[in-house]
Amino acid sequence: MEIRRIHSKKVPAPRGAYSQAIVMGDLLFSAGQLPVDPDTGDFVRGSAGKQAERILENLKVLLEDSGSSMEKVGKVTVYLRDVKYWDEVNEVYSRYFAKERPPARTVLSGIDIHFGLDVEMDLVAEAGSE
Repeated sequence: MEIRRIHSKKVPAPRGAYSQAIVMGDLLFSAGQLPVDPDTGDFVRGSAGKQAERILENLKVLLEDSGSSMEKVGKVTVYLRDVKYWDEVNEVYSRYFAKERPPARTVLSGIDIHFGLDVEMDLVAEAGSE
């Protein structure tokens, strides 16, 4: 099976030895995304909701640049520093996915997210054609 690396110049570049996403067969697997502003390269600080919004915007662009879309997302994993952010992140999250068929989701809390951030996400989606 061919493995194709996805790289979008509109999304922050990886800061380590990993790809933004890869395609294996018909599936796209994203790396864990932190709330990084693609224009400045700085982390978005402040509320967990603002961090979630930045992450979801970056994931949306990454999917679109690879020929996929948010409508083709099958699974999302959300990592929260503290469960107290659940409602705030869920409110933002719900704006990005169709209410009639939201993707499967796992939420993990109590996670020590790098750089002292509050939210991280990754996803699996149907791959598009570049």
